[in-house]
Amino acid sequence: MIYISFVELLAESVGAVGFFQANVAFFLGIFGMFLLDRIIEHIHMDTLHDGNTFSISENHNFRKTGLLTALGIAMHNFPEGMAVLFSSLSSTYLGFSVAIAIAIHNIPEGVAVSIPIYYASGSRKKAFAYSFFSGLTEPLGAGIGYFLLFRFLTPESLFLMLAAVGGVMVFICFDELLPIAIKYGNEHLTFLGVFSGMLVVALSLYFMY
Repeated sequence: MIYISFVELLAESVGAVGFFQANVAFFLGIFGMFLLDRIIEHIHMDTLHDGNTFSISENHNFRKTGLLTALGIAMHNFPEGMAVLFSSLSSTYLGFSVAIAIAIHNIPEGVAVSIPIYYASGSRKKAFAYSFFSGLTEPLGAGIGYFLLFRFLTPESLFLMLAAVGGVMVFICFDELLPIAIKYGNEHLTFLGVFSGMLVVALSLYFMY
């Protein structure tokens, strides 16, 4: 998600709307997610599963991570659905290429949602449900873009949305996912996993383009 945010979302937004506007949207996304993080942190998590080996505090951290990740990915998928829509209207080949690239990187995003939810609740069904419903925002975004926003949404505003979502995803990675992975895993293996994931995404984008 870090690689996609910087190399795809922010970079394309800079090329489309300019450096200043894209970066303003990017950091507004970070700041907005920071405020949301503070709000969620004060919400009482009363549906935690007590039968697993983790403490209530650890369960709270896992659940908050899952909720923030699901929300961030839902926001991330919404404009991506619109991106697939507009690219498909421009060119069938371009739309297909964008859809395949998005589908590939949606796989680890679903895992990023389901794992912390599973460890917090002990429920596979709940973990699947969070991943499933966060992914539904992508076709929802395409539908809303087609039926409601198509006449009003400009390519510039779409790229600004993508830049802001890039900021959201970067905040989630550095504030939630990486600290959790380091705390409950091996620090060196965590960063190896991060760089390996970046390499996989880079290769997938290379072969797509």
